Amino acid sequence: MPTLPWTVPNPPPRDTEVHVFASRFETRTLWGALRFMVRTPGVWRGVSRAPGAYGASLKAQPLKRTFWTLSAWESPQALKEFARSRVHAPVSGGLAAQMRDSKYARWTVSSNDLPLDWAEARRQLS
Repeated sequence: MPTLPWTVPNPPPRDTEVHVFASRFETRTLWGALRFMVRTPGVWRGVSRAPGAYGASLKAQPLKRTFWTLSAWESPQALKEFARSRVHAPVSGGLAAQMRDSKYARWTVSSNDLPLDWAEARRQLS
């Protein structure tokens, strides 16, 4: 699973503020990376159906045990509701022990700037 391309479940209105969330995860072991990959499709389907989700992408380097997520949301509340949902919460909680390092970043952009740029996400996460 290299990169899941930018997927747009609900295009946002033009000229509106969009809330961006990026993450970088590094698992402790290759087994942890495999567990992450096995659980990704269900969460990915959940993002595509989540209220307030404007788009998402995932980059994976499983042999390096590293994964990045990048998503755009209508509001911080929409992101928070998805994170607490039955689609995401059990997976993230179940993988917590597998994580060696995690980083998160949040910022806002104009809806006109979608799809998001991975270079900016990496800069925000550094």
